[in-house]
Parts: sequence; C-alpha cells; structure tokens
Amino acid sequence: MQTFRENAVELLEEVIVTDLYDLVVFNDDVNTFDHVINTLVKVVGHTAEQAEQCTFLIHYKGKCTVKTADFDSLKPLRTGITDRGISAEII
Repeated sequence: MQTFRENAVELLEEVIVTDLYDLVVFNDDVNTFDHVINTLVKVVGHTAEQAEQCTFLIHYKGKCTVKTADFDSLKPLRTGITDRGISAEII
C-alpha cells in the first residue's frame, strides 16, 4: 500500500507544464463596438455578453485580455482578429 506522499509524487509527475499566454486586444479610434463584438464572437468564440464586456473594457481601459491559452492556440486567433483590422498581440 502506498503512502499519501507516494501518491502525491505520482500525481505531480503526471502534470504537464504548459506556458500560458494572453491574447490582448487594444483600443483604437477606427473600429466600431459592433465590429469588435462580432469579431470576438466569431474568432474567439465568446458569447455575445462576453464579447460586449470585453469591448467595453477595451474602450475604457485601452486593452483587454480576451483569451488565455498556449501560444499555438492563440496564434490563429490573433491572425483572425488582426485580419479584421483590430489590433491584438500575444503577450
């Protein structure tokens, strides 16, 4: 029979460390609220409510993290956002 410590060590050894990044969208004076909301829904997969909240944060705070994930998952999302004329970076 294994002790608690041995079980804990086995669990820790199975954890895969993944570097997480933020996909950040920045405010501009060009894009409309509707365009940014629709982009976040279509590209990022937000609900309409999530997209609206992020858009208000982008407008009033200057930026908003719209998704956190590994770099490879965020790269096509960033491209999809920037292809629609919206400024976004993976940080």
